[in-house]
Amino acid sequence: MELRHLRYFIAVAEELHFGRAAQLLGISQPPLSQQIQALEQELGARLLERTNRRVELSEAGRLFLVEARLVLAQVDKAADVARRAQSGEIGELKIGFTASAPFTSRIPQAIFAFRQRFPDVHLALQEMSSREVAEGLEDQSMQVGIMRPLPLPDTLVAVELFREPLVAVLRTDHLLAKNGGEGLYLEALAAEPFVFFPRSYGSGLRAQLLDLARQAGFTPLFAQEAVEAMTLIGLVAAGLGVTVLPASYQRMRIDGVVYRTLLDPDATSAVWLVQRKDQQSPRARAFVELVTQRAQ
Repeated sequence: MELRHLRYFIAVAEELHFGRAAQLLGISQPPLSQQIQALEQELGARLLERTNRRVELSEAGRLFLVEARLVLAQVDKAADVARRAQSGEIGELKIGFTASAPFTSRIPQAIFAFRQRFPDVHLALQEMSSREVAEGLEDQSMQVGIMRPLPLPDTLVAVELFREPLVAVLRTDHLLAKNGGEGLYLEALAAEPFVFFPRSYGSGLRAQLLDLARQAGFTPLFAQEAVEAMTLIGLVAAGLGVTVLPASYQRMRIDGVVYRTLLDPDATSAVWLVQRKDQQSPRARAFVELVTQRAQ
């Protein structure tokens, strides 16, 4: 049995006239009659009662019509699903993102815009370090990554969404906190103990801090380490040292700390949108295109 047999039968069952049904189907009447007879023979059931004057559905035909319509509706649905999947309108999109990404208004706004445009795409969001984002893209457990700069393998390509200043995080009673909203140079923190991400965490910020400190003529002393930025800010509030973070963390108002912009020329941090060079997912391509447009 072929799908065309079902379509032929439904046309005849709805018109109850072979001539009109053939005209609607764009075929001649004799082949249509032959196809219906072949369908009846295959089923072993008479679907239509034919006389010289009229065509009527048999009891078997009435029941078969209901099921035939369901089958064709499901086929049409399956075809629609395939088309929408091909265009990226449905399915799942796995996104790895670094912790600071949601603190920038542009990223959540872009994700919201994507959800509005593609409501049937399930976004599987996972917070990771920048290194874990890159690893997830390499092993294809992630399709898109939002991360801070790190050296990337040749298989990945990055687009810079935006760049923001780095800020020093100080206790409110720190001498350098007395300068109001003015910034400071990193060299002013040369004698301070730092609380920062551990080397093993895989944050691109650590390598950047070390490079900035080298340019400023010192090597930072890491007194405490933590993998959560909020923990680092809490350690600063507890008087265990100072830290450096992207300016977007200033949105987190925590008692006992102040933020001062670093004035060093290279004291900025980019946010990258990263994917594989051989990206095949239409959902991922649509996401990258939309977020790139919205985040600029």
